[in-house]
Amino acid sequence: MPDSDATATATFLQLHHDSGPLLLPNAWDTGSARLLASLGFRALATTSSGYAASLGRLDGSLSRDEALEHTAQLVRATALPVNADLENCFADEPAGAAETIRLALGTGTAGASIEDFSGRPDSPIYDLGLATDRVQAAAEAAHAGPQRLVLTARAENHLHDRADLADTITRLQAYQEAGADVLYAPGLTSADDIRAVVTSVDRPVNVLAMSATPTVAELAEIGVARISVGGAFAFAALGALLESARELLDQGTYGYTTRSAAGRAAIESGFSDESGAGTA
Repeated sequence: MPDSDATATATFLQLHHDSGPLLLPNAWDTGSARLLASLGFRALATTSSGYAASLGRLDGSLSRDEALEHTAQLVRATALPVNADLENCFADEPAGAAETIRLALGTGTAGASIEDFSGRPDSPIYDLGLATDRVQAAAEAAHAGPQRLVLTARAENHLHDRADLADTITRLQAYQEAGADVLYAPGLTSADDIRAVVTSVDRPVNVLAMSATPTVAELAEIGVARISVGGAFAFAALGALLESARELLDQGTYGYTTRSAAGRAAIESGFSDESGAGTA
């Protein structure tokens, strides 16, 4: 394992223990990764939904090979540590999840996530026992030998109409014991619920930034270690595209050129120095 990869992993883990939350924006291609890096973010994450959208597809449609190649692309894009969104590790069984993590090690990513969403409408969340075994297998793969990843275990209840905070906390506690480095329950927006999670576990907690989520300052006070955005930045960019296209189609005017000038300036500034690309 190159020393730079080991350094990226150590740096990424340390960023979860700084005085304030690590702001972890999710990039969806090389350009967005470089722009985000140019703004001063200290780490990046991939987004399965954002990347799928860039391919003209819905979330959940990526193959394992596509997700891994995309991760490698973003690792090469900047010198920042990257966390890979690997969905449910593209496997139901623990051995398959572990194999996905082993393959992720080869991309140079500093971290990766595993979620307990099964992808089945009739039973969207894995049974706790199987879910915990999957995290344990992934953690063993992530931490074995000199190649290591920061493993984030995700409890997906609140994204799939299972507003059971007690079960979410039970799951995160089990995933902690199974070896996860970071814990994540996307969909929580109540400060009280987030505080309950943070005070119930002994690992850094990630929160997904949503419209009703407490501010960064408020999450810092609660003790949240990391804040990510999921596919929101990608969707915001696509929203701007649609707004501009509708202006042209419906009004025949060009007000979008004002916004595009700001984008061009950002690109010229953010892409002017690519010396750090690929050094992570």
